Amino acid sequence: MANATRKIAIVTGAGTGVGRAASLALMQIGFTVVLAGRRLELLQETQKLGDGIGDSLPVQADMADPASIAALFDKTVASYGRLDLLFNNAGMGAPPVPFEDLSLAQWQAVVDTNLTAPFLCTQHAFRIMKDQSPRGGRIINNGSISAHAPRPFSAAYTSTKHAISGLTKSSNLDGRAYDIAVGQIDIGNAATPMTDRMVSGPGVLQPDGSSKQEPRMDAKAVGDAVAYMAGLPLDANVLFMTVMATKMPFVGRG
Repeated sequence: MANATRKIAIVTGAGTGVGRAASLALMQIGFTVVLAGRRLELLQETQKLGDGIGDSLPVQADMADPASIAALFDKTVASYGRLDLLFNNAGMGAPPVPFEDLSLAQWQAVVDTNLTAPFLCTQHAFRIMKDQSPRGGRIINNGSISAHAPRPFSAAYTSTKHAISGLTKSSNLDGRAYDIAVGQIDIGNAATPMTDRMVSGPGVLQPDGSSKQEPRMDAKAVGDAVAYMAGLPLDANVLFMTVMATKMPFVGRG
């Protein structure tokens, strides 16, 4: 059983990109981080990067498998006795094909990972946080600016990110009774393996049918933003935050 003063976090998709940056930033401010993801070797790399910064525990978990999600939360409680923060970060996109060519299987895979998994993780977190002492905790969802301005051929990803905004608002409301604060971070063009295509070759497809390379920002900026949200007292909450590359084509008509 963990010391009640130790803060425990779960970060899904902690092996790369934003999840890794957020995990390291959370260690910096004193969280012990349960690093969740499908590839154990990448989680162990994140753990190694955190040596000398803070404590972490790699746990292999598949966000498309409800039983694997349940085992992740069981392992966290068995190891530490509580949960103070959940960062629902893991996500995926479908191939960028014309809307009418997107298969049902491709649609469902994105929904399972980007929406159903955060729903299930939030349920598990609620059950733990409402019954622990001290009571409560915080949940941060990884949304996307795609929910506000989608890219071409992104129906599955964009739809799930719209839904995440609804999950954030609903669970924020339902969590109040248990001192659970829920918020969301919407990210634009963080430099991660998922966005490498933005700065190579022709770049990414634009609304006018052209392709262009786009500016990115260091993923550490996102990790630091997550740490800021996580470090607030439970009587304060960031409901929505947007962190984006300053010069990316998002606002305006570019």
